[in-house]
Amino acid sequence: MKQIPVPGGALEYAVLAELWELGTASARDIHGYVGEPTGLVYTTTAKVLDRLRDKGVVARVRKGKAFSYRAKIARTVVERARARTALSRLLGSRPHAAVAALVEAVESLDPDLLDELEKAVAAPEGTPWNVSAF
Repeated sequence: MKQIPVPGGALEYAVLAELWELGTASARDIHGYVGEPTGLVYTTTAKVLDRLRDKGVVARVRKGKAFSYRAKIARTVVERARARTALSRLLGSRPHAAVAALVEAVESLDPDLLDELEKAVAAPEGTPWNVSAF
C-alpha cells in the first residue's frame, strides 16, 4: 500500500483543511483564515505551506508576485491515512485484543452496526463508504 503523507500536526491540518474548502488560495488568504485568528505571524503560515508542499500534499503556481496553492490529495484520502496512523498508535503492534474489545463494545451498543462495518470493509478499494450510515 502506498504511504500517504499525513499533515504533521494541528496547524498543518488546519491549513490543508482551509485549502480543501477554498480550492486554491494564496498564503495571505490562508493566513487570514488560519493564522491571524490564532495570533500567528504571516511567515509561520507561509512556512507551513512550504512544509506541506515539500511533503507533496499541496502544489503551488506563481500568480504575479505571489503563489497560489491547492491541495494535491483529496480530503478523504488524507482522513483515511490519519485514521490508520491514529489507530496504529492506539492499538500498537499487536492489536488483536484491543480490536476484539472494541468489536464487543460496538456490538453491545448497536449490533446492526457490525454488519454495516463488515459491508464497508468488504467494499472494493476506492468505493465511497456511506459514512452517514455510521
